[in-house]
Amino acid sequence: MSAAPRPEVAAVTGVGETVYERGISARSSLALQLDAGLRAVRDAGLAPGDIDGILPMASGSAMAEDFIQNFGIRDLRLSATVPMGGASAVASLQLACAAIGAGICRHVLLVAGRDGRGGAIGDRLRLMPQFRSVAEFETPSGAFAPVQLYAPMARRHMQTYGTCSEDLAHIAVTMRRHAMGNANAIMRKPMTVADHQASRMISDPFRLFDCSLESSGAAAVVVSAREASFDRPHRPVPILAAAEGHPDAPSAITQRADLLQLGIAKAAARAFASAGVSHADIDLAQIYDCFTYIVLCQLEDLGFCAKGEGGAFVRDGRIGLGGQLPVNTHGGLLSQAHMVGMNHVVELVRQLRGEGGDNQVAGAEVGLVTGYGDMGDGAVAILRRGG
Repeated sequence: MSAAPRPEVAAVTGVGETVYERGISARSSLALQLDAGLRAVRDAGLAPGDIDGILPMASGSAMAEDFIQNFGIRDLRLSATVPMGGASAVASLQLACAAIGAGICRHVLLVAGRDGRGGAIGDRLRLMPQFRSVAEFETPSGAFAPVQLYAPMARRHMQTYGTCSEDLAHIAVTMRRHAMGNANAIMRKPMTVADHQASRMISDPFRLFDCSLESSGAAAVVVSAREASFDRPHRPVPILAAAEGHPDAPSAITQRADLLQLGIAKAAARAFASAGVSHADIDLAQIYDCFTYIVLCQLEDLGFCAKGEGGAFVRDGRIGLGGQLPVNTHGGLLSQAHMVGMNHVVELVRQLRGEGGDNQVAGAEVGLVTGYGDMGDGAVAILRRGG
């Protein structure tokens, strides 16, 4: 054990998600988020009016007032958004724990969703101020899509450590294999390393199968005060620790002294120390996988392997079911759906409840979930199986 754990103040008591689809949904983003939110509330054995905190996604086109009106909430005590892109879902766990620990709330709803509309990169640039950082160097040369912004990090890793495209392929193939065991995954067709290598180049070194999905749907979780979690229908999943970290300046990735370290490197040290667990205690991990390289880099920055050893770490089944560290047992953003990482939180909770179905990790007691946002923001949470 790395440190004495802090008292658990909160636990996840409910999870919910809609069916995930490719393309544009017949329902609006708001309707999808209300659906997932209601599923999570009911899964927690609560009435919608019991929710006294709401943390919707900053770019999810739903506000606290939407939930007040549709859920009949009469005493909402906290509403906030965490504008960290793909790190927002996990960073919101930290905010929910803080609000509960301060005595502000007892049941906080976290929700994320997208309907497939407004997916154009121009719309995203307007919604996410972080992307303004690329205006000076990247945008004039035509690089402004995420795949273009992160490609230099992957290429630098390859040049520095000898990492190759086949290493990234092992990540994509593993995520696809896990999705094949998940009925609510979009991409369930088998894929091989050869298939990955034959897919078209998008932004060197990223090929098509290195990139996450464009999808529609919603996912949600309810975080409850620990003392209010014991009379719920499902075994509560205590949150041992949650932390966020931000990369060093400047915001423009290509102008940093170190392209290969993400903000999660700072968050990881705090999370492990606060949780009082070691890397050997982690039975599975849900790692934000907007691109395959981001998984590899996070595994290094989290401390599961040394910097430069990520390529070797993801080979030989180590991150697959039955391996040393099963990763993204639902298929992840690469093959299940891109729900801005909230589906990762849902999956970890289900695994720690023992509800992973065909993909259940045997004996899962402690798990980790991460988020990655835009210019390298990171968030990590460590959860355990409830007693």
